[in-house]
This record gives sequence, structure tokens and C-alpha cells, in this order.
Amino acid sequence: MNRRTLLQSLPALAALPLFSACSRNKAAETISMKPTVRPLNKPPEEWRALVSPAAYKVLFKEETEPPGSSPLNREDRPGTYVCAACYLPLFDSANKYESGTGWPSFTQPVEGHMATKHDYKMILPRTEYHCARCGGHQGHVFNDGPLPRGERWCNNGVALRFVLRSEPLPPLRS
Repeated sequence: MNRRTLLQSLPALAALPLFSACSRNKAAETISMKPTVRPLNKPPEEWRALVSPAAYKVLFKEETEPPGSSPLNREDRPGTYVCAACYLPLFDSANKYESGTGWPSFTQPVEGHMATKHDYKMILPRTEYHCARCGGHQGHVFNDGPLPRGERWCNNGVALRFVLRSEPLPPLRS
């Protein structure tokens, strides 16, 4: 980039914070996440031996798996989706739907089991959510889901483990 190009782009760069504020994710404003579980005081490095390398990257390095890569996209049996790290129940299968995004999507999480924060990695703000117990990154929530809530909890499949309703939930890891 030369100096002229840089100077020409300064007005657009100066307007970016204003644009960002105007295009806020409405999901961030309407979702009130109050965790009801006690957070674990366990450093991310200690989870490395307990989860797959791909899950570790997503859960504790906040990476994203490729769209369409999770077998959980096609999972439609009754059950519970738990955090792949600490096994906290995060979603009930009754709240799963096909969003067409390539990631498992849900209309709502188990109440009190998620924590949210603002994410500016894509410049425009998004609402990122994490397991309230271990802090593992799960995905992002958007306000383009089905009624009545209008939420799409877009999750990385590798950050979840599916447990059939007929099977007992695994004990929580600590």
C-alpha cells in the first residue's frame, strides 16, 4: 500500500467505529446470560490431554472448525449435547435445527450454562459464547434464528459431545 492509498482510506477507517456501533449484533443486546454454574479454576493447558487436538484448538484457542465438517450436523436423535471438555449439558436436542450454515445450530442453550462476550475478530461485533463451567469456546449467537426467540446458537461440533437420551450423562469433569 502506498501513501496515497493509505491517505485515501483514512476517512473510511475513521468511520469504522461509528459503522460498527450502528451495526451491532442485536443478539448481544437481547441475550442476558447469567451463568448458574460455578466456573472451574483450571488453566486451558490442563484440558489438552482430555480433548482431541481439534477440540482443544476450538475450545481453548477460539478457532473455528470448517463448515460441514461435523457429524453432529446430521444428528437428529433425542439427546443432550454436552461440552466436549467438562461435560456440562449445553443444549437439548429438542432445540436443534438445520440452519443451513454448516454448523450445528440451536434455538437456545440450557439456561445458565453459557457465558457470553463481545467478539470483534471479524471487525463487526458478534456475540461469542462459552461453556460457563470450563470457559471452552463453543460458537456465536445471532439474531436470525426461528421464532419465537429468533436466536441461532451456531456451535462448533467438535466442541460438543452428543449423548443419547437413553444413556446416562457422563459425570462432570473437574
